[in-house]
Amino acid sequence: MALRPAHVNIKALDGSAVGRFWAQALGWSAFRPGVTTYVGPGGDLVWPDPVVLGLGFVPVPEAKTAAKNRMHLDLATTSASHQTEWVAHLIALGATPVDIGQGDVPWTVLADPEGNEFCVLEPRETYRDTGPIAAVVVDCADPRAMARFWGEAIDWTVHRVTDDLAVLRSAKGVGPYLEFVRTPDVKTAPDRVHLDLLPYPGDDKEAEVARLRTLGATDLDLGQDDVPWTCLTDPEDHEFCVLAAS
Repeated sequence: MALRPAHVNIKALDGSAVGRFWAQALGWSAFRPGVTTYVGPGGDLVWPDPVVLGLGFVPVPEAKTAAKNRMHLDLATTSASHQTEWVAHLIALGATPVDIGQGDVPWTVLADPEGNEFCVLEPRETYRDTGPIAAVVVDCADPRAMARFWGEAIDWTVHRVTDDLAVLRSAKGVGPYLEFVRTPDVKTAPDRVHLDLLPYPGDDKEAEVARLRTLGATDLDLGQDDVPWTCLTDPEDHEFCVLAAS
C-alpha cells in the first residue's frame, strides 16, 4: 500500500484570485470545477497529474497570520537572466519582496498576493528537469525523523538525508522534490499550506489512514465534520489530508 501526493493545498481568502496569480506565475491554467481552484499544466484538468504536483486553492474566512508558512514553494530557473525576468514578472502580477531573515542569498524571496512566501531560485543543476516548481520545502526540527515518516507514508523515494536536510522525489524521477529543512521555527498558527495525499485506485483509504497512524500520524479536528477526506498531522505537527480514492 502507498499514497501519492495529489497537490499542494493552499488556503486563501480569495481562492480564485490567488489561483489565477499562480496560474499566470507558472504558465499553467486555473480550473474551478467546484469550490476549490486547481492550478496545473494547460489543457483539460488532469487530476492528479501524472508528472507535476498541482496546486489547489481552498477559500477560507481567515486571513494569513504574520507568521511565516512552514511549507513553501521553490521555483526553478534556467539562467541568471531568467531569474531576473521571472522575478520582475511575478512582481508585476502582484507578488511582493519579503524579508524573512534570509540575508544575502542568491535566491529571491517573494510573497503571493495573500502573503504566502515562496522563493525564486538561482539556476541549479539539481532542478533542471523539475518543471517550474523545483521543490516543496517544509520547515522541521528533525529531517531524519521526517524522512522516516514520509518515506513510508508516500510512494516517493528518499534521495538524501542529513541532520539538516531530507530530500524525497517521485520514484518516477519526475516533478518537484519534497525537502524537509531543519529550522528553529516552531508552529504558531494552523498550517496555511499542506499536502493532500491520494490512495491509488483500488486501495482502501481507511486502511491507508490506519497505516499512517501506526507510523506516527495523529488525527486532526479542524471542525471539518462529515467529509470524505481525513485530516492528520505528521510527528512534527505538519497538517495533511488523505483524500478519498478516485
